[in-house]
Amino acid sequence: MSSEEIQKSVSSGLITIAVYGMGRVGIPIAVAWLRAGARVIGVDINESLVSNLNNGVVNLKDEPGIEEGIRKGLKEGKFKATTDGIQASKSSDVKIIVVPTVLNNQRRLDTRNLEDVTRKIGKGLKKGDVVIVECTVPPLTTEFLIKRILEEEGNLKVEEDFALAYSPERIYEGRALRDIEENYPKVVGGVGPKSTDVVAALYECVAKKGVIKLKRAREAEASKVFEGVYRDVNIALANELAKFCDSAGIDFIEARSAANSQPFCHLHLPGIGVGGLCIPIYPYFLTSVAENFGLDMRIVKQARSTNDDMPKYVLHLLNKLLDRLGLEAGKVKIGVLGLSFRGDVSDIRLSPAIEFIKLIHGSFAGVKAYDPFVERVEGIDTCKTLDELLAWADILVVATDHSSFKKLDLRHVDNRLIIVDGRNVLDPSLLPKGSIYLGIGRASSEAPFYKS
Repeated sequence: MSSEEIQKSVSSGLITIAVYGMGRVGIPIAVAWLRAGARVIGVDINESLVSNLNNGVVNLKDEPGIEEGIRKGLKEGKFKATTDGIQASKSSDVKIIVVPTVLNNQRRLDTRNLEDVTRKIGKGLKKGDVVIVECTVPPLTTEFLIKRILEEEGNLKVEEDFALAYSPERIYEGRALRDIEENYPKVVGGVGPKSTDVVAALYECVAKKGVIKLKRAREAEASKVFEGVYRDVNIALANELAKFCDSAGIDFIEARSAANSQPFCHLHLPGIGVGGLCIPIYPYFLTSVAENFGLDMRIVKQARSTNDDMPKYVLHLLNKLLDRLGLEAGKVKIGVLGLSFRGDVSDIRLSPAIEFIKLIHGSFAGVKAYDPFVERVEGIDTCKTLDELLAWADILVVATDHSSFKKLDLRHVDNRLIIVDGRNVLDPSLLPKGSIYLGIGRASSEAPFYKS
């Protein structure tokens, strides 16, 4: 089929796409293809999730347009969900793999989910089908692991009988659908030129910013991993510079703003840590492959270590504050603002806020948390309202950068507040008189004694 024929077939509902993995990424991808006109099969091993989807129930309240898209697809008879991955492969023309990719105990890719899904797809693979890997994987995975399994299970030859490409999802939680359709061009790299061309033609139906075609799948895989590593390294640099500013009595935020006025400087923001299933994991996808070539990626490893240690650094600031105020940790109640790993989402996976709470558990008189997006977390005491937390806590620690926290005006609170801001989001001028505020990189307004 020509590019024009492919795109016409998608828009007229003649192409069926199976999306393997109905999570925070897979469901928005399914909705994007529904909106482009395709028929979609959502595949997941979670029977409860599949049942909910078939009844129009989507637990992604922080993602605009997703629930409406699934319900519209059900109403029009264009969407269904299933746990049968083999039958979904038989019934579809295009298969998109977006299962979670996590680390094993050796901090390498745990390939079990990926291999299981690929084998199911292979058992239902037909001549003329297209397979696309969208989940983040170490470079070379598509060409060596995925290709081998598909050819073995399907008894078919890639580039001759079916197409195989890697095209990374580029989604920021909270705006997934807009990112897929509007915000970024789609990156595509096939295991051969035919695969690249057919997958690029498919994505022209969805990505309004167009498609970037790369030479091979390995370059496309590397592009996604590099995006995450870039952010991790630069956040680590910001954290290290902020620690220096704390010691030297320098306001990092002010210095950063001036430095970033130069177009070649783009310092990131420091914080209590980096969470989610993306940035904390992608560096290991790179270092694990590098080890096979005898390479030691020291900067990447050090950045990951620096960011992992930030909950401990916030505890260090908290302990310094206690010493300055003459308070005993065992008599102080800590209130934590935020539980999710990032602002304005409900995702708590690898959240530094939760790591911080685990770190201080048992060392203080008590710990409670409040998050407008997260009702409860097993093993953590939570408050239903911010006022409840303010009334209970002696010291507040800000751990998540929710937009609502950035707008907080607490001048109405009767007593002074003591705050350690692990995200630099609160405005100190909007606190009650006499309050004490420490932010990362802003912990001291007076320069210490300097000895040359």
